[in-house]
Amino acid sequence: MTKKSLCNEEDFNEFYRSNIQFVTNFSSYKSNDKDTALDLIQEAFLRMWEKCSEISYEKAKSYLFTSVNNLFLNKLKHEKVVLNYAKNSPYIDINNQSPEYLLEEEEFKDKLKNAIENLTEAEREVFLLNRIDGKKYREIAELLNISQKAVEKRMSSALKKLRTKIELL
Repeated sequence: MTKKSLCNEEDFNEFYRSNIQFVTNFSSYKSNDKDTALDLIQEAFLRMWEKCSEISYEKAKSYLFTSVNNLFLNKLKHEKVVLNYAKNSPYIDINNQSPEYLLEEEEFKDKLKNAIENLTEAEREVFLLNRIDGKKYREIAELLNISQKAVEKRMSSALKKLRTKIELL
């Protein structure tokens, strides 16, 4: 009896037929989307065919399921990067924005600047340290030599005043 090899087309086809249903179920369960599941399966079998000489027939099933799982995880990781990019740069194409939008944006910036200027010095200091410099309340308290409660109170007061001035309620 000859040893089976994934590089042999008949053996590969037999492996495919005997495992396609299991890997389809697995992939569908993982991705929860039929099209994505089929893409993952197709890519996994393609990789198996390309690396057939490196994969023993006995370990092929394990390789197949691991490949589908890794492809799925890579797809998730890529989607996360795309979402983070979109979230962090929502206004990349400034040149194609309408003049009305740009005017509204400038008016809003002016309103915000005026509202911040109208805060008391203590409120403005806490607000800018937190929102612009990214400092935590604890750090601000240490920096200004006041209690964290005082920082929280100043920040709360500043936010209330800003909401009222800018009419974002």
